Amino acid sequence: MKNLKLIIPAIAVLFGACSQNQTNNNKNVVADTTSKVSSDSIQSDSLFAKMYINETAKKGSPVLLKFTVINSADSAKSFCKWHTAFEPFISKYLDITDSNGNEVAYIGAMAKRIVPPPADSYLSVKAKDSISAEVDLLKAYDLKSGNKYYVSYNGSNISGVSAPKKLSFSFEE
Repeated sequence: MKNLKLIIPAIAVLFGACSQNQTNNNKNVVADTTSKVSSDSIQSDSLFAKMYINETAKKGSPVLLKFTVINSADSAKSFCKWHTAFEPFISKYLDITDSNGNEVAYIGAMAKRIVPPPADSYLSVKAKDSISAEVDLLKAYDLKSGNKYYVSYNGSNISGVSAPKKLSFSFEE
């Protein structure tokens, strides 16, 4: 029972840690300054993500997913890059299922994290701007050719960024 009293607060701190807004001047991320966001976009004071993937992927080629974080606010916003495409696959932040509803096995690394996240775990997005990163799904998921797949983002609780749209693609020979 004592352990339960310690575990519950630790879990609460872990889930809340990355959603705090902090400023970071990380030089390792290339900003996509060509894609300005209109003020009509989804929510005016929050960060949100859009994911893009080709409708058809060929066996032998990378299966690239583009993850773009958009700031529709009038001021710069920050988010935790953990559980996003802005770091290598070291956690399962995507849910991928096949056309039968079976979950695709995650074969990537699983990292243990320190809490609270250090300052270099945050990325900043300028007002009305966006930043993007790409990941190859084949590096972390056991995709089989001849199947149709559905991809959704599940890292919102850690990163503080939501990506509500579910994507689909076919993986062909």
